[in-house]
Amino acid sequence: MQDESLQEARRQLEICNACRYCESYCSVFPAVHAVRAFSDGDLTQFANLCHNCRGCYYACQYTPPHGFALNLPNALAELRQDSWEEFAAPRVVGRLFQRNGLLLATATALCLALLLGLIRLAGDGGGEGFYAALPHTLMAGIFMLASLFPLLSLTVSLRRYWRATEGEWIRGSQLLAALKSAATAHNLDGGHGEGCNFEDEDRYSRARLFAHQLVMYGFMLCFAATAAGTVMHYLLDKPAPYPLWSAPKVFGISGGLALSAGSAWMVLLKLRADKTLAAPSAWGGEIEFIALLGAMALTGLLLFVLGSTAAMPTLLAVHLGTVLTFFLLTPFSKMAHAFYRLAALIRDEQCKQQR
Repeated sequence: MQDESLQEARRQLEICNACRYCESYCSVFPAVHAVRAFSDGDLTQFANLCHNCRGCYYACQYTPPHGFALNLPNALAELRQDSWEEFAAPRVVGRLFQRNGLLLATATALCLALLLGLIRLAGDGGGEGFYAALPHTLMAGIFMLASLFPLLSLTVSLRRYWRATEGEWIRGSQLLAALKSAATAHNLDGGHGEGCNFEDEDRYSRARLFAHQLVMYGFMLCFAATAAGTVMHYLLDKPAPYPLWSAPKVFGISGGLALSAGSAWMVLLKLRADKTLAAPSAWGGEIEFIALLGAMALTGLLLFVLGSTAAMPTLLAVHLGTVLTFFLLTPFSKMAHAFYRLAALIRDEQCKQQR
């Protein structure tokens, strides 16, 4: 990680540790106040525990033009980005994609071109529904192979994070507490139940919490649709296409609607928010990733509506292209934050039990 981001985070947190005005704001400050000297691993843990709600910045008396010039959301966001790039496996790919929306868009275009080419080469897939454009064996093979790489990469990355933060053996109670915090997005509520100041200095809002929940649960429903389809195809010998009230369709349509709406909402919130209170250099990559999520959901919904028309093969290529991009770049995009955030929440539970 870059020494500059570590040292700046250390400087600001040492001032915060002396002030303690924000002690009840979120999980970061109790964790900070429990430590007297900050190791690099401590700083990395605090950065990944921060949800960038920004309430501490607007409450702080030491922000610019004060001489201390505190901007803790920015300092932790920069360190958080550096940590993701440092722990990424391979590191060079993490540095390329974490902050570069243009490269993410380029990767998406290449995946779209690949799927379009495969569909043209396949001609008549010989199956029903989508499999008439792309044979099931080829489709399943591509995504089975594409899922192995991010799983391996994330395993290596999270192991590096766990070592850097001196994580211990995970107990069931710690995992459950962390999952509960993630499921309720507790730290996006500002620590007082009124919401956070992500959009505006003088107004508390739960908009970011709700948008985040739409994205998270929409994605989980889409994943459940894929899992249900896999079970029905391989275990129950019921291949697609499926009827409207089947589990794949119910989960997929509801998840697609939630993910599309949540992604659009998140983009609007980011456009309104102050970029200087996050990591400005990563802003483009974050917007591109959210747009990728939205495109993945929207093209899936369009396939449901237009799946029986002549537009189906092209729509299928676009949808599968966005999904393939998402799979391959999960360890190197904003999506990685979900895994690091859960690891930070688990580590925080461990630290609480040691206090």
